[in-house]
Amino acid sequence: MNDSRERYGSLSRLFHWGMAILIVWQGMKFFDRINDGEHWVGQTLVPWHTRIGSILLVLIVLRFFWAFIQRNNRPIQDPATAGLVKLGHSLLYLVTLLMPVSGILYMVGRGYGWRPFGLEIIARGPEIPWMATLGGSLHSPLAWTLLVLVVGHVGMSLYHHFVKKDDVLRRML
Repeated sequence: MNDSRERYGSLSRLFHWGMAILIVWQGMKFFDRINDGEHWVGQTLVPWHTRIGSILLVLIVLRFFWAFIQRNNRPIQDPATAGLVKLGHSLLYLVTLLMPVSGILYMVGRGYGWRPFGLEIIARGPEIPWMATLGGSLHSPLAWTLLVLVVGHVGMSLYHHFVKKDDVLRRML
Protein backbone atom coordinates (compact mmCIF):
# COMPACT_ATOMS: atom_id res chain seq x y z
CA MET A 1 0.00 0.00 0.00
CA ASN A 2 2.81 2.45 0.83
CA ASP A 3 5.05 3.98 -1.81
CA SER A 4 8.67 2.88 -2.04
CA ARG A 5 11.81 4.24 -3.66
CA GLU A 6 11.21 1.87 -6.60
CA ARG A 7 7.48 2.33 -7.30
CA TYR A 8 4.25 3.91 -6.17
CA GLY A 9 2.12 1.89 -3.77
CA SER A 10 -1.37 0.58 -4.44
CA LEU A 11 -3.16 3.55 -2.87
CA SER A 12 -1.14 6.10 -4.89
CA ARG A 13 -1.87 4.11 -8.05
CA LEU A 14 -5.57 3.88 -7.17
CA PHE A 15 -5.73 7.66 -6.68
CA HIS A 16 -3.81 8.26 -9.92
CA TRP A 17 -5.77 5.95 -12.24
CA GLY A 18 -9.15 6.53 -10.58
CA MET A 19 -8.74 10.28 -10.93
CA ALA A 20 -7.44 9.87 -14.48
CA ILE A 21 -10.63 8.05 -15.47
CA LEU A 22 -12.82 10.67 -13.79
CA ILE A 23 -10.89 13.56 -15.37
CA VAL A 24 -11.29 11.99 -18.82
CA TRP A 25 -15.03 11.65 -18.08
CA GLN A 26 -15.14 15.32 -17.07
CA GLY A 27 -13.29 16.21 -20.27
CA MET A 28 -16.24 14.82 -22.19
CA LYS A 29 -17.97 18.06 -21.20
CA PHE A 30 -16.16 19.59 -24.18
CA PHE A 31 -18.49 17.51 -26.39
CA ASP A 32 -21.50 19.12 -24.72
CA ARG A 33 -20.88 21.98 -27.14
CA ILE A 34 -22.02 19.76 -30.04
CA ASN A 35 -25.55 20.81 -31.02
CA ASP A 36 -25.97 22.61 -27.68
CA GLY A 37 -25.89 19.35 -25.74
CA GLU A 38 -28.24 17.55 -28.11
CA HIS A 39 -25.69 14.80 -28.61
CA TRP A 40 -25.35 11.44 -26.86
CA VAL A 41 -22.34 12.71 -24.90
CA GLY A 42 -24.22 15.76 -23.70
CA GLN A 43 -27.27 13.74 -22.78
CA THR A 44 -25.51 10.75 -21.20
CA LEU A 45 -22.29 11.87 -19.53
CA VAL A 46 -22.66 15.57 -18.84
CA PRO A 47 -25.49 15.26 -16.29
CA TRP A 48 -22.90 13.59 -14.02
CA HIS A 49 -20.50 16.56 -14.30
CA THR A 50 -21.27 18.09 -10.89
CA ARG A 51 -21.23 14.74 -9.11
CA ILE A 52 -17.94 13.65 -10.66
CA GLY A 53 -16.42 17.08 -9.92
CA SER A 54 -17.47 16.68 -6.29
CA ILE A 55 -15.86 13.23 -6.13
CA LEU A 56 -12.69 14.66 -7.69
CA LEU A 57 -12.60 17.40 -5.05
CA VAL A 58 -12.69 14.81 -2.27
CA LEU A 59 -10.12 12.63 -4.03
CA ILE A 60 -7.67 15.45 -4.66
CA VAL A 61 -7.81 16.51 -1.00
CA LEU A 62 -7.24 12.90 0.09
CA ARG A 63 -4.45 12.60 -2.47
CA PHE A 64 -2.75 15.74 -1.07
CA PHE A 65 -2.76 14.18 2.39
CA TRP A 66 -1.54 10.83 1.10
CA ALA A 67 1.26 12.45 -0.92
CA PHE A 68 2.31 14.42 2.17
CA ILE A 69 2.38 11.27 4.31
CA GLN A 70 4.34 9.40 1.63
CA ARG A 71 6.70 12.28 0.74
CA ASN A 72 9.78 10.43 2.02
CA ASN A 73 8.82 7.17 0.31
CA ARG A 74 8.37 8.44 -3.25
CA PRO A 75 10.41 7.02 -6.12
CA ILE A 76 13.71 8.77 -6.63
CA GLN A 77 13.72 11.39 -9.40
CA ASP A 78 16.52 12.18 -11.80
CA PRO A 79 18.21 15.21 -10.18
CA ALA A 80 18.55 16.91 -13.59
CA THR A 81 14.78 17.06 -14.08
CA ALA A 82 13.44 16.77 -10.51
CA GLY A 83 12.50 20.45 -10.37
CA LEU A 84 10.50 20.29 -13.60
CA VAL A 85 8.80 17.07 -12.51
CA LYS A 86 7.83 18.65 -9.19
CA LEU A 87 6.56 21.78 -10.96
CA GLY A 88 4.49 19.74 -13.43
CA HIS A 89 2.94 17.58 -10.73
CA SER A 90 2.29 20.62 -8.51
CA LEU A 91 0.46 22.35 -11.36
CA LEU A 92 -1.61 19.20 -12.02
CA TYR A 93 -2.58 19.02 -8.33
CA LEU A 94 -3.37 22.75 -8.16
CA VAL A 95 -5.52 22.85 -11.30
CA THR A 96 -7.26 19.61 -10.32
CA LEU A 97 -8.16 21.27 -7.01
CA LEU A 98 -9.20 24.60 -8.56
CA MET A 99 -11.50 23.02 -11.16
CA PRO A 100 -14.18 21.80 -8.71
CA VAL A 101 -13.70 24.84 -6.48
CA SER A 102 -14.40 27.17 -9.42
CA GLY A 103 -17.40 25.03 -10.38
CA ILE A 104 -18.79 25.27 -6.85
CA LEU A 105 -18.22 29.03 -6.82
CA TYR A 106 -20.17 29.33 -10.05
CA MET A 107 -23.08 27.16 -8.87
CA VAL A 108 -23.39 28.84 -5.48
CA GLY A 109 -22.96 32.25 -7.08
CA ARG A 110 -25.84 31.52 -9.45
CA GLY A 111 -28.01 30.55 -6.47
CA TYR A 112 -28.14 26.81 -7.25
CA GLY A 113 -26.38 25.67 -4.09
CA TRP A 114 -24.25 22.54 -4.02
CA ARG A 115 -26.00 19.17 -3.71
CA PRO A 116 -23.75 16.35 -4.91
CA PHE A 117 -25.63 13.03 -4.92
CA GLY A 118 -28.60 14.74 -3.27
CA LEU A 119 -26.61 15.65 -0.18
CA GLU A 120 -27.16 19.33 0.49
CA ILE A 121 -23.81 20.86 1.38
CA ILE A 122 -24.66 24.45 0.44
CA ALA A 123 -28.35 25.36 0.23
CA ARG A 124 -29.95 27.20 -2.67
CA GLY A 125 -29.95 30.90 -2.07
CA PRO A 126 -29.77 34.30 -3.61
CA GLU A 127 -27.37 34.93 -6.45
CA ILE A 128 -23.93 36.18 -5.43
CA PRO A 129 -22.63 37.91 -8.53
CA TRP A 130 -18.94 38.02 -7.61
CA MET A 131 -18.90 34.25 -6.97
CA ALA A 132 -20.69 33.48 -10.22
CA THR A 133 -18.34 35.78 -12.14
CA LEU A 134 -15.19 34.43 -10.50
CA GLY A 135 -16.20 30.78 -10.84
CA GLY A 136 -17.49 31.23 -14.37
CA SER A 137 -14.42 33.14 -15.55
CA LEU A 138 -11.99 30.58 -14.09
CA HIS A 139 -13.66 27.24 -14.82
CA SER A 140 -13.24 27.09 -18.60
CA PRO A 141 -9.63 28.41 -18.72
CA LEU A 142 -8.74 25.96 -15.95
CA ALA A 143 -10.29 23.14 -17.99
CA TRP A 144 -8.11 24.02 -20.98
CA THR A 145 -5.06 24.33 -18.71
CA LEU A 146 -5.80 20.92 -17.23
CA LEU A 147 -6.13 19.46 -20.72
CA VAL A 148 -2.69 20.83 -21.68
CA LEU A 149 -1.15 19.57 -18.42
CA VAL A 150 -2.67 16.09 -18.84
CA VAL A 151 -1.49 15.84 -22.46
CA GLY A 152 1.99 16.92 -21.33
CA HIS A 153 1.93 14.43 -18.46
CA VAL A 154 0.92 11.56 -20.73
CA GLY A 155 3.42 12.68 -23.37
CA MET A 156 6.30 12.74 -20.88
CA SER A 157 5.29 9.32 -19.53
CA LEU A 158 5.34 7.88 -23.05
CA TYR A 159 8.64 9.65 -23.80
CA HIS A 160 10.20 8.04 -20.73
CA HIS A 161 8.82 4.63 -21.63
CA PHE A 162 9.54 4.50 -25.37
CA VAL A 163 12.47 6.87 -25.85
CA LYS A 164 14.42 6.86 -22.59
CA LYS A 165 13.34 3.27 -21.88
CA ASP A 166 13.42 3.81 -18.13
CA ASP A 167 11.03 2.65 -15.41
CA VAL A 168 9.16 5.93 -14.87
CA LEU A 169 5.87 4.68 -16.39
CA ARG A 170 6.17 1.24 -14.79
CA ARG A 171 6.33 2.85 -11.35
CA MET A 172 2.67 3.86 -11.71
CA LEU A 173 1.43 0.70 -13.50
